Amino acid sequence: MALIRVKNAHCRIASQKVLDVPAFELDVGQHYCIFGGNGAGKSLLSALLQGKLVHGAAAIHYAADFLPQRDIIEVSFEEQQRLWALDNRHDISEFSEAAQDQGTSVRELVLGAARADERYAEIMQSLALENLEERGIRYLSSGQCRKAMLARALFQQPKLLVLDEPLESVDKATQALLVQALTHWMGPETCTLLLCRRATDILPGISHLALMQDLRIVQQGPLERVRELAEYGEIKNRRLPVPKSLPAGLPEKSWPALAANVPLIELVKVNAGYHGKLVLKEFSWTMRQGQHTLIEGPNGCGKSTLLSLINGENHMAYGQDVTLFGRKRGTGETVWDVKARFGVVSNEMHNRYVRGWRVIDVVVSGFFDSIGLYDDSGASQQQVADAWLAAVGIAALRTDYYHTLSFGQQRLVLLARAMVKQPSILILDEACVGLDAAYRRLILALTDLIAKSTCTQIVFVSHSQGESPSCINQTLCFTPAGIAIEEV
Repeated sequence: MALIRVKNAHCRIASQKVLDVPAFELDVGQHYCIFGGNGAGKSLLSALLQGKLVHGAAAIHYAADFLPQRDIIEVSFEEQQRLWALDNRHDISEFSEAAQDQGTSVRELVLGAARADERYAEIMQSLALENLEERGIRYLSSGQCRKAMLARALFQQPKLLVLDEPLESVDKATQALLVQALTHWMGPETCTLLLCRRATDILPGISHLALMQDLRIVQQGPLERVRELAEYGEIKNRRLPVPKSLPAGLPEKSWPALAANVPLIELVKVNAGYHGKLVLKEFSWTMRQGQHTLIEGPNGCGKSTLLSLINGENHMAYGQDVTLFGRKRGTGETVWDVKARFGVVSNEMHNRYVRGWRVIDVVVSGFFDSIGLYDDSGASQQQVADAWLAAVGIAALRTDYYHTLSFGQQRLVLLARAMVKQPSILILDEACVGLDAAYRRLILALTDLIAKSTCTQIVFVSHSQGESPSCINQTLCFTPAGIAIEEV
C-alpha cells in the first residue's frame, strides 16, 4: 500500500478557489516533484498530504503504520519562520546577566532528544555546519538556517521528507552541498516530496513529476515521460505581461534637495556585527545620487547587517561615521525620520502580513511604515495606493485579502506598498526569492521602470549572481577576500 493515497479530493480554499486532486499516490522509493508556478497549488497539495486541510480529510488515506505528525518532516521557509518565532518567544535576554539569550543552538535543533553519534557528525560535516553547532538559530542567516533544518531532517530520517524550494535563498556553494546531501538521501528506502517553481531547481534524484496549474494536478508520472508533455513546456515557459512604462501621473514626493556632490549614503571605516562576531570591519561605502546598487554575496557575509545600518534598524550606526542624505546618524534624527526615506521589500516583510488584511490596506500601510493600518487613511493616500496597484498590474485585487493571493501577487502588493511614499531609496532584499521565472522577470522589469521613471534609487540585494535589474551601475560584492566595490 502507498504511504499516502489521495482520491477525489475537492477542498474549498476560498469562495472561488477549490483544490482539485482526482488521484495521487506516494510510496517508499518515490521522489516526487510537484512542479508549477506561483499560485498553482503546490503548497496546498503539500498541506493536504500532511493532513493540514480539514476539508480534504475524507479523501486522503495513510498506510497503517504511517502517522503524518510523526513521520513527515518539512523543510520550508514557513517552517523556518515558525522556528524563529518560537525561539524568539522563549527569549529571556532581559532576565539574563549577560543581557543575551543564546536560544536553541544548531546542535539542539538537529539532535532533539537524541545523542550525537557518527551519523550526526557525518551530516554536520557534509553540510559544513561544524563551526555553527553552538550558535543559536536566531543568529543564523536564512541560508544557514536552511542547512540546519535539512540536517535535522536527515538525522531524524522521516518516512516522508517535504522540501519546499530547498535551494531558495542560499548561495551557490550552499546549493551544491544541499544537492549532494539530498541526492544521497533519495534512495529506494526513502520518500521525498519536492515543491518546485523553476525547472532549473528540480533535484537530480527526483524520479516522478506532477504538474500543477490552477489548483489542479494536470499530469503526473515518471519524470522523463512527463517532461516530454506539452503541459510541462507551458508551465516552464510561462510569461506574464510586462509593462513598457509606468502610468502617467504617478505622484512624486519632494524630499529636501541635496547639493549635487552630497551622497545619499556614506559609511567610513564602520565596524558592525552580532553575537560577538564582527562581519563588517573598517568598511567604507558611498552611494551617490543617480546610482543603483547591487549587493551580492554568500549567506552570512554581512549583507543584512549592512542594510540594518542604513535603514535605521541597527543601533551600531550611532557613534560611527554613517551619513544618510547629508545628515550624520545620531545628530537628532529619529528612527522614523530615517525609515521614511526608505521603501523595503523583503521576505521578512512578506510573511509579517497574516490573515485579515485587504490588499488596499497593506499598500496604504506603507505610508506609516507599519504592518497593517492602525490609523484611518485619507482619500489622497488611497488614490496613491490605487495608482501604484495599477502600476504593478494588480488594480483588480485591491479588495481581495492578502493571504488569498499567490506568492507572486503578494510580492507585487509589497512593491506597491514600498513605493506609495515615493522613497528616496527602494531596498529590494532578495526580492526574487520564492518567485517562479515569470514573476522574477516581472519584478526585475518593474524595478528598471522605477529606476528609469521616478526619483527613487535602487539597492538590490541578492545571493544569486546574474540575477539583478539592468539599471545597476554600482556593485558591492562580498567575497572571502573582502568587499569589492565596482562602478559602471
